[in-house]
Amino acid sequence: MATGSEHVPVLLHPALDGLDISGADIVVDATYGRGGHSRAILQRLGEQGRLVVVDQDPEAIAHAREQLGSDQRVSIWHGSFADLDLMARETGVEGRVNGLLLDLGVSSPQLDSPERGFSFREDGPLDMRMNPGVGESAADWLARAEEADIARVIKEYGEERFARRIARSIVMARADEPIKRTAQLATIVARAAGPSPAGRHPATRTFQAIRIQVNDELAALDRALESGIAILAPGGRMAVISFHSLEDRRVKQAFRRLATPPPASRRMPVAPDFTPALRLVGGKIRPDEHEQQGNPRARSATLRIAEKLAGGAS
Repeated sequence: MATGSEHVPVLLHPALDGLDISGADIVVDATYGRGGHSRAILQRLGEQGRLVVVDQDPEAIAHAREQLGSDQRVSIWHGSFADLDLMARETGVEGRVNGLLLDLGVSSPQLDSPERGFSFREDGPLDMRMNPGVGESAADWLARAEEADIARVIKEYGEERFARRIARSIVMARADEPIKRTAQLATIVARAAGPSPAGRHPATRTFQAIRIQVNDELAALDRALESGIAILAPGGRMAVISFHSLEDRRVKQAFRRLATPPPASRRMPVAPDFTPALRLVGGKIRPDEHEQQGNPRARSATLRIAEKLAGGAS
């Protein structure tokens, strides 16, 4: 079983098998993390193959340079996967990518590092930024946000039924002292929400919601899906691993919109012409029992794969 900061890539073989990469393919790992997927991709590529690794986290980029920098097949690009179109232009792979992988959410090293502020398991500064050098921290956002905005974020992004109660408690607590530590926030949320079923910490959904807000994750995902499809070559495939329903819903809808014609409507008796841009490769894929037992963080993962078709408009 994975422990500590050991990095275990989720859905490794289903993702790589679905991408169907080999030989001289050009592959983009748009969420390098600590390179578990990237190393496995390189094993499937030949000498003429090429891998572009992308991450917005400076620590992940430093790790990539240390581990893969000497491999002539590898290019390393520091930036958000929301900017895949820019990445493709700067690395010369626009319209030529045969495989694109997005492994969403927070990496194990980020979760296990208290100073990054993603987790309530150990006390640390309330940061939560994927790139600590960009944007405002979770502490800064909580210090300025209106109660209604905090409640909306927790409800929409965390799907937390006690969102209003939690937001009110946060606002009351910050009036006494700034909320700057993960332990502070976890305690405030736990008192407001009460015990959670199935052993889940009562702050789990709130931490998820604030992290999504701070990093603008859903908007970034929407941009990544659009630009990612655009940079694929005809026949190229995109694989997306998501970890909660908000992400998976966006992936499913984006893929289906480009793969299947719109449903019939009374207002449009004649169906408009539709040329699919994508072909769905199977349905959603979930980790098998063995992987879920060996890596608890895989339990909520969902993989979806789509293939770009020639002639379709993305």
